Amino acid sequence: MPRPMKWRKVCCLPESNKFGPLNSTSYDKDYVNMTVDEYEAIRLIDLEGFTQEECAKQMNVARTTVQGIYIEARKKLAESLVNGKVLLIEGGEYRLCNGFGEGCGRGCRRHRQGNGKYL
Repeated sequence: MPRPMKWRKVCCLPESNKFGPLNSTSYDKDYVNMTVDEYEAIRLIDLEGFTQEECAKQMNVARTTVQGIYIEARKKLAESLVNGKVLLIEGGEYRLCNGFGEGCGRGCRRHRQGNGKYL
């Protein structure tokens, strides 16, 4: 029997969940679906500068899990950019943090003010 899926902690949903070519007129099968937890791994590692170990702690999963999530997210980003496909961010096995700082660190967007500083 496989181990049950461990929920990945995500601090916020993306402000926009659809990205793609500006000249795209149709919403057909030419899209790539990225999960919210994959988006969070990209945000923490590439934007916030976390190591995979720090990202794993923030998301409450093992480092090897983060590594797999991150590799898959980068493949999806590359496919969207190189092949001109729409990128949709939705779904996945995640739970939003409660915003009260319980286990959240420097990467939690819910603890920031409008000027980019943490509360």
